[in-house]
Amino acid sequence: MFWDNVLFASKMGNHLYANSIFNWTIPNSFDPGHPPFLGFLLAIFWKILGHKLWVSHLLIFFFNFGFFIQLYKFISYFINKNSLRFFAFLIVIIDPTLSTAFVLVNPEIIILFFFLLAVNGILYKNLKCKFIGLFFLSIITFRSMMLFGGLLLFDVLNAILLEKKKIKAILNLKYIQFYFFASLPGVAFVVWRLTTKGWLQTHPDSPWASLWHFADFYTFIKNCAVLVWRYVDFGRVFIIVFILYSFIVFGKKIVKKQKNKQLFLLAITSVIFVIVTVLMATNAFGHRYFIISFSCLTLFAFLLISQFYQHKKIIYTFLFLGLITGNLWIYPKEISQGWDATLAHLPYHSLRLSAIDFLNEKDINIEEVATFFPNINSIDAIDFTGDKRSFSKFNGKNKYVFYATVYNLSNEELKILKNNYTILKQFNNFNINITIYIRK
Repeated sequence: MFWDNVLFASKMGNHLYANSIFNWTIPNSFDPGHPPFLGFLLAIFWKILGHKLWVSHLLIFFFNFGFFIQLYKFISYFINKNSLRFFAFLIVIIDPTLSTAFVLVNPEIIILFFFLLAVNGILYKNLKCKFIGLFFLSIITFRSMMLFGGLLLFDVLNAILLEKKKIKAILNLKYIQFYFFASLPGVAFVVWRLTTKGWLQTHPDSPWASLWHFADFYTFIKNCAVLVWRYVDFGRVFIIVFILYSFIVFGKKIVKKQKNKQLFLLAITSVIFVIVTVLMATNAFGHRYFIISFSCLTLFAFLLISQFYQHKKIIYTFLFLGLITGNLWIYPKEISQGWDATLAHLPYHSLRLSAIDFLNEKDINIEEVATFFPNINSIDAIDFTGDKRSFSKFNGKNKYVFYATVYNLSNEELKILKNNYTILKQFNNFNINITIYIRK
């Protein structure tokens, strides 16, 4: 388990596994407010196949498989030639943030599967798939609920602006009832939480209470800059620059094509409510919030290559390699990085086990070793080894410190490590290292 998936998958799943899979009342000490949908599915799999880490990944494998099917169907709507569909599929899935979702036990791939199931239902006029996708999208996380709203907006705008339907023909009682019944799981969850706990996402004693506030003007501008960064990060800068250049050169020719407009509209409307929320809040937001938008823009770039450019293979290869290199983007340790959105984090897991073995061999009490997010958990919560020992929280006075490249530390914490600690042992693999420090 990695990053905040230790919470969403392991902690919430273990609570349901140990109590009841229907006991969705998560203890306040680690209740993030979101529906424990991933934990619910994991608890079911653990009950059947055993409480093992591989079982958790098996669940994600099934959703990966379903996602690939829905993604290929989605691509096929926009691209007629079978030979081109494969290359479009390939460049979409190698996006670092999307490909990372394939290997982590996380709710993202579940969200993406049901999102594409719903959007394919819209595009192919399949009400059954549309309903099933929306139904489950409404209950996975609060963010999936926002994507539900984004799909509703796309459905309406696509019908009015692109399919030229009249508003009365769309926003009728039947249409409203369809979306109402599809949203019932999410509505029921929100009502249940408000009546049982009295709060949705945070409360005064919540570990995240200090993070969720309305942004002031300075924070809003900062959030706007971070949003742009998220879109161009990890190799996507090549995709974004290529799209902007294409609009400058070809302009109206691009928007003359119906499916171009549909895809670009979906890239915007799908995440519009997520964007509004993150810009107005003080809490940090990750790359994975916008995966569906990234995927739409990458596919949009592929459409532009196939429609308007002569040197198709050269441009495709350049953009493809640009995305792959995104997994090699490692920022200076003074700059926080979205490690859960890049495959660059993969060496960390084996290094972490080696570092723990070293601590055991040297008889260093792990509970006296300080560490940082996402390692401030019991070993069992991350590895499912049954080891209930936990590292301690860093306070600057700890004798030992367990530090890894993938931990985003503040400048003050980095300064303390540099001035007050010396290296006891280092473990390195490619661009990732883990350092065991001892106080001077």
